[in-house]
Amino acid sequence: MDAVRLEIFRHLLASVAEEMGAVLQRAAFSPNIKERRDFSCALFTAQGELVAQAAHIPVHLGAMPLAVQACLEAFPDLQPGDALLLNDPFRGGTHLPDLTLVHPVFSGDRLWGFVATRAHHADIGGMSPGSMPLSREIYQEGLIIPPVKLLRAGQLDTAVWDLLLANVRTPEERTGDLRAQLAAGRRGVARFGELIDRYGAELESAMEALLDYTERLMRRFLEGLPAGTYRFEDALDDDGLSEDPVPIRVAITLTGGEAIVDFSGTAPQRPGNLNAVRAITVSAVYYVFRALIGFDIPANSGCLRPIRVLTPPGSVVDARPPAAVAGGNVETSQRIVDVLLGALAEALPDRVPAASQGTMNNWTIGGWDPFRGRYYTYYETLAGGAGATPDRGGTSAVHTHMTNTLNTPIEALEYAYPFRVRRYAIRDGSGGRGLHRGGDGLVRELELLAPAQVTILAERRRLRPYGLHGGEAGAPGKTVWIHRGRARTLPGKISFWAEAGDRIRIETPGGGGWGAEHRHRTGKGPREPDQGSRVK
Repeated sequence: MDAVRLEIFRHLLASVAEEMGAVLQRAAFSPNIKERRDFSCALFTAQGELVAQAAHIPVHLGAMPLAVQACLEAFPDLQPGDALLLNDPFRGGTHLPDLTLVHPVFSGDRLWGFVATRAHHADIGGMSPGSMPLSREIYQEGLIIPPVKLLRAGQLDTAVWDLLLANVRTPEERTGDLRAQLAAGRRGVARFGELIDRYGAELESAMEALLDYTERLMRRFLEGLPAGTYRFEDALDDDGLSEDPVPIRVAITLTGGEAIVDFSGTAPQRPGNLNAVRAITVSAVYYVFRALIGFDIPANSGCLRPIRVLTPPGSVVDARPPAAVAGGNVETSQRIVDVLLGALAEALPDRVPAASQGTMNNWTIGGWDPFRGRYYTYYETLAGGAGATPDRGGTSAVHTHMTNTLNTPIEALEYAYPFRVRRYAIRDGSGGRGLHRGGDGLVRELELLAPAQVTILAERRRLRPYGLHGGEAGAPGKTVWIHRGRARTLPGKISFWAEAGDRIRIETPGGGGWGAEHRHRTGKGPREPDQGSRVK
């Protein structure tokens, strides 16, 4: 296909996913989806290969093809107007709060492909509000949904709907968010259908050509890297149930335009909830290689064709049921990225950054809201410092790597929940020193206006984000609970009941520095943090 026309089709398909995202965000009910935009949208071929995506969340998008393929296996006889719902991490999901809706796209009787949305719902049941508990098995984390039909020929299956809403703490909010996902899916089906009607067989050829083109670009990139095996090891602080670090090891072998990414030697799955399913590990590999290629490569499954991912079954990067997995999606995915970048830093020393904060700093808070007369669940991830790069300092207070969400604005936070934001600021000096300094983390402090259960699931509290080529590590994160006037530093993973008037302060990690400090051209020692990277 002509290169110009192929590029046109690339953007036509991506525009469908972007429009789906706009519909989902505008129609959503919860601050987590409407304000933080914790959702993703994508298009797939009839075989379940990712062919186009919006610029949404990496940990969602890389794993979604496995969800679509699970739906195909469960329902080979799909019909126009069907929509399938799932969240089972062992069948293409990530963790239980991420609900995925998959809509087949037909023209006549022929299946042409799929559109899908994945959104993080602030509660899906389980042993604590927000469905991110310090669990020992997946059954404690909420309602598990294998692929089921939510729509049958366009009609809502009320039995499935009612069953889901009966198992969550905030059914009104879940209703609004799920209806927003359904609306986004309908929009995607309509727009995809318009492309089919307009271009017919040429569209099918374009989708295959895009996958092949992306594969060629990735192979060419891999051919340009020095052949060899590159190894790296890093660890999670602990699994929340013991203080033992959880090592993750990788060996990346580059040869002949292909890569083998082998996680042999990684820790076995743990009793705590930091176990990641294979879909998350594959998603992290997809993200890292696409990010490092250095130019605007199409985002589709062609990226992974030259890359073979080996994950030891029963390990923290390929957990098996009934392992707890709530934190694997948000925390272990970040450490997988850290080890992949650490290994590739030797092959690409002029491109790979130092470690970013390496955690999403998850906190969930829930309880009865006496001011609004309803139950609530709040979930948020917090930004931190980005790792410095070979040519500049790291950005401060930014979401990095496997998350691409925004913050919840203070106004929206205080409007929706019984909280008062006491402090929101850059954590000056938390970035690692070096020729280029790591970005600083941030400080977020909330005061509770009513009693609530608080769960913190965070990393990089003990093991700091590494620097590269002589750069220093970033500062570790810190969580403080101020109870009846007394401040107490908490572990990275904890769940507790707090009283009205209590304050919780999270100080997020800084990014690692890059390069030895004495190499600074001015000879004046470390530069001051880049004011241009400060958030307002």
